[in-house]
Amino acid sequence: MQRVLFAQSAVPATAHDRLRLAESLLDAGNIEDARTALQQAASLAPDDAAIYRALAAGFQAAGLRNESIAAEMAALAFEQHSALMLYNLGTSYLMTQRPAPAEKWYRAALRIDPELVAAHQNLASILEVDGIDGHKAQAQYHRDQAYRRQSLFVDIAEAPKRTVLVLCAAGTGNVPFDFLLPRATTHRIKWVMDYASAEQADRLPPYDIVFNAIGDQDVTQRSHDVVERFLSRCEKPVLNVPGAIARTSRELIPELLKNIDQVLVPRAVRLQRSENGALDARELMACGIRPPLLVRPAGSHGGDRLQLLETTSALARLDLPDQDCYASAYHDYRSADGYYRKYRVIFVDRQPFPYHLAISEHWQVHYVTADMLPHRWKRDEERRFLNDPAAVMGAEAMQALRVIGQRLDLDFCGVDFSILADGRILIFEANATMLVHLEEFHAALQFKNPYVQQILDAFDAMLTNSMVDKVYTPGSDQKSDL
Repeated sequence: MQRVLFAQSAVPATAHDRLRLAESLLDAGNIEDARTALQQAASLAPDDAAIYRALAAGFQAAGLRNESIAAEMAALAFEQHSALMLYNLGTSYLMTQRPAPAEKWYRAALRIDPELVAAHQNLASILEVDGIDGHKAQAQYHRDQAYRRQSLFVDIAEAPKRTVLVLCAAGTGNVPFDFLLPRATTHRIKWVMDYASAEQADRLPPYDIVFNAIGDQDVTQRSHDVVERFLSRCEKPVLNVPGAIARTSRELIPELLKNIDQVLVPRAVRLQRSENGALDARELMACGIRPPLLVRPAGSHGGDRLQLLETTSALARLDLPDQDCYASAYHDYRSADGYYRKYRVIFVDRQPFPYHLAISEHWQVHYVTADMLPHRWKRDEERRFLNDPAAVMGAEAMQALRVIGQRLDLDFCGVDFSILADGRILIFEANATMLVHLEEFHAALQFKNPYVQQILDAFDAMLTNSMVDKVYTPGSDQKSDL
């Protein structure tokens, strides 16, 4: 009866009105409506410490412990007018893959301190990939706000073995290097090259080696000239030289990896928008690419906004951002047992190392959505691949991977692929932006860590060796096909 009375009453006009409503709902045992009222109160008074203090108590009474802790932290942050505390709250959500509340707290932090560079950085990253119309422009705004203030960042190691200058792009398309260059042993000087200046180049801290982390050719144009000017004067060893990165764009990979036995690389075409915003399919027909098609925005990774189209006419109805897209022919790679398998091999100094195997019921395979945790048989199969990839794939496929590593000619990169029924390797993508990380959170997946550590150890050894015998000279990255 009490719930009906609340539904018929006037909608509370202020945050404090909604807070009082929530208290009444809690007294009546109506937890879900109380939670909604509490959240509405916070949305009406987003910076009111008293509201968040009451929210914490209300969430606690509702048995919502995590929400109560977050509200208590927010109340304390607003009472102390601390942008940093709000930033840390946002980062706790971002690290647990909850971008929506992270965005909320980063925006709150910036209302207190509009010059907080780290909040601008992380907010830009969230907005760049969420797929909401208009958010790419907002992402660019926050990148500008961050990197026009600061484009050089220094991470100090506890027990340094070396200092690495890391060349980065401001947006997406970087090599994930946190595990490759661990903060415990590596001084890292991160330089965002889109915003780099000649004056900074003259005042860089001392470093031992350069790692070019700008791993996606689609994002290199923004910083190409400044990177080349810097490297033309650089006297230190350079890993992942830009010329080798340039050869890994999606439309060039088929040519780079052509005529390798046991390898199938689908043709890819970059489709440009016409004046009316539609994608032009004529080049598809000219290249002999027929449906079904895989289409994705240029510069995207990890299956972000990847779509499978059954007809070319579907391109006109495609709901993708206003940017160029890549299209390639889709090959059905389902195994005989009905599952789809995606293997990842990492190349360190051109040598292959197995990294993971994801097994899914869906054609778009991602490790995090492949339900590897609940199914022991999937993990057992992955373990066999990691332990002896040649036994799983066959000797010819393993040899083909070695050739792929030489063709890519990068110090660090990777390839995602499947194995077709006839034993051929079907290439999904091959580039430097591959994530390598130790498994820290799921005990059932920690069997992978010794194999991941082999990759990290090989990368560490390559850094040591490169500091001795590899120095960049302009034009040295222009190699012919093997």
